[in-house]
Amino acid sequence: MAVYKQNYKSYQGPLTPARWRFLILPRYSFRAVFDSRLFVMFFVICFIAPVGAALIIYFKHNINALRAVKVPLDRMAPINEWFFLGLFNIQNLFSFLLTALVGPGLISPDLANNALPLYLCRPFSRAEYVLGKLSVLVTLLSLITWIPGLALFGLQWSLEGNGWFSENLHIAGAIFLGSWIWILTISLLALALSAWVKWKPVAGALLFGVFFGAAAFGQAINNILYTQWGNLINLGMVMHTVSVWLFLGTSTNRSVPVWSAWLALAIACGFCVMLLARKIRACEVVR
Repeated sequence: MAVYKQNYKSYQGPLTPARWRFLILPRYSFRAVFDSRLFVMFFVICFIAPVGAALIIYFKHNINALRAVKVPLDRMAPINEWFFLGLFNIQNLFSFLLTALVGPGLISPDLANNALPLYLCRPFSRAEYVLGKLSVLVTLLSLITWIPGLALFGLQWSLEGNGWFSENLHIAGAIFLGSWIWILTISLLALALSAWVKWKPVAGALLFGVFFGAAAFGQAINNILYTQWGNLINLGMVMHTVSVWLFLGTSTNRSVPVWSAWLALAIACGFCVMLLARKIRACEVVR
């Protein structure tokens, strides 16, 4: 058929509801992320600690299995707040490394290739763009933090009984709330660095610099001024203070007050949101 006889028609297929349009971004981001064999290998490694914890819980309640592996019952770790706090800290470390692998490459390519106008010229707001990119990290980090943590809590509950559940319900709340605080903090920080540093390797290195450099600078402040308030710029220490309070109900020794740790995390998240709001725009003025 001749070209001039072709009639151009508008798209007649199903339309995605407006509130779910941001999901188009994680759909293609996940495809690009899991194309990397290095990432897939690391993602599998992130589940070693939860699997090991599940085996400990199982052996703790199976005397025959303990006899088979010749491990005395008194040498098994007790399943309490400290057990789940240790697992929480291990998974937080893996989630930080995973964020360093994925986060810097979420926004920087769009800015480097001037692709933001193509997104924002459509019925797609800046908030939806950030939400779509943020959902990539939130999904990946959830799969290795609070989801396996609550699954292990449920496993212990099923083996121990309702009495243990009623006495340790606060552990489930600590796992869920603490994981979400950590996920949002490092995800917003990674997106802010990815937006302001257009080169992916530099953005990844800067993420390590923010944590370890700020920790060293905060320790220097503590040593010079004979105080502990320098820990407030150490996000790792701040998160440790909050997590210990959530799991154990007490604050760590020689640390900042719990309220100041919560405030520091809120300020860090707010500052990252401000950086994203200033950088995620349909046009950029270069002087």
